[in-house]
Amino acid sequence: MPWNRRGAVRTAAAAALGLTGLTGLAGLTGCSDDSTPSSVASKAASAVASIGAQATGAIASATAEAGRKLDNVKNGVDAKDAVRLATPTTDSAGRSTVEVTVDNTDGSTKSFAVQVEFKDEGGNLLDTVVVTVSDVPAHKSATATARSNRKLSGGVKTDVGTALRY
Repeated sequence: MPWNRRGAVRTAAAAALGLTGLTGLAGLTGCSDDSTPSSVASKAASAVASIGAQATGAIASATAEAGRKLDNVKNGVDAKDAVRLATPTTDSAGRSTVEVTVDNTDGSTKSFAVQVEFKDEGGNLLDTVVVTVSDVPAHKSATATARSNRKLSGGVKTDVGTALRY
């Protein structure tokens, strides 16, 4: 099954809108030295737009990079069912990590490209990376670690977006 870039972009946009909405609510509850409602609303809107643009840009960049890596895989076949993700953790640099295990059920040595999606507890996309597990012997398993591109806050879950065996 080929990778669907359009679906990933829609997911990234939805995540950015969700983050923008949450940020807007937080910004509107703050205090201000300027007591006019229009001034407070204007400042909140500017803050939301700025943070929303940054979130959208980071997610779009990560999604585009993952797409480029997956597009470089030649003759890949869908291997999503051959991938297991451990429970995500946070490394010493504050980035989210997860151990990725692949099972090579083929009769020859194969490599895997696995897109790991880091999501918040609401299912909104926070980040995405592609990890490569190279040269897995026939009928064996191997592991690699996927690491987020930046620090992620709150509860982080992971899902396999796309997995290709080649």
